[in-house]
Amino acid sequence: MNYKIKESDIEILRKAGVSENDIKHCIKVAEKALEIADRLKINLNKEFIGRGALFHDLGKAKTHEIEHGKIGAELGRKLGLPEEITSIMEKHIRGGLTEQEAAELGLPVKDYSLRTIEEKIVIYADRLVDIIMDGIVEIRDEADAEERFEDILRNYPKYGKNDKTMQRYISYHREIQGLMKKE
Repeated sequence: MNYKIKESDIEILRKAGVSENDIKHCIKVAEKALEIADRLKINLNKEFIGRGALFHDLGKAKTHEIEHGKIGAELGRKLGLPEEITSIMEKHIRGGLTEQEAAELGLPVKDYSLRTIEEKIVIYADRLVDIIMDGIVEIRDEADAEERFEDILRNYPKYGKNDKTMQRYISYHREIQGLMKKE
């Protein structure tokens, strides 16, 4: 199933108060997630990937702090978004937190682990888009960000955050790259 980003979903972000810069980021993450999904050898729910990526930062309509995932999921539920979408919104912070990490960050204590490959693709795409768009790391093209992903996370704390988070991102990278179609 192919999925295209809907203008009506972008409008939901605007009406919620998400800034145009954050909307551009969300669109880029959705495009990158769908592009990655197209390269995998497995059946995927591309609507979940596209919409999960598009709405992942809905909470930034209210705050750019760490709780934007929780707030975004609450807003998404009020808007009637499906649970699979609000779940990715809530769990995308630092690539899916353990209960202990959530407690340390002052978030509701629960397991935010990513369970599906669709969720992991969204998180991976979000991290790649940050690397590609920030301009902190010089990259030749988008493929370069994937090729150098682990090195970039290890050498730029902004992207790896801490060891647990970095190892999570690296495990998603390796899993997803392992599923890529060999051209």
